Amino acid sequence: MLNKNRINRKYTDMDYKKINAPTNTVTRDVMTLADETGNIYESVAIIAKRANQISSEMKRELNQKLQEFATASDSLEEVFENSEQIEISRYYEKLPKPTLLATEEFLENRIYYRIPQQGADTQEEI
Repeated sequence: MLNKNRINRKYTDMDYKKINAPTNTVTRDVMTLADETGNIYESVAIIAKRANQISSEMKRELNQKLQEFATASDSLEEVFENSEQIEISRYYEKLPKPTLLATEEFLENRIYYRIPQQGADTQEEI
């Protein structure tokens, strides 16, 4: 089983806005996903763990941006008038989903992972 801490990105900055990932679901050949690891289940586990990382980073970033608009007491009028907050939320809704971003990163060989069963000295870089 893959350890969550063992899947890291090669790059430290969040550049998911620059990835050319589709915004809709794409039918993929399962065998191309299995080419890198030799096992489709390991490939899917790597993609899923990376998607969770992307999702939490996107959520953290969105919450930071929306925190600027937080006030101690929200009146009903303030909620409807805050168009900047709505624009930020719409922007994040239009971004590709984390699973699509993670799959695209995996197919572009931009995800670094280690498999603990292969020993502490052996590492695979994809």
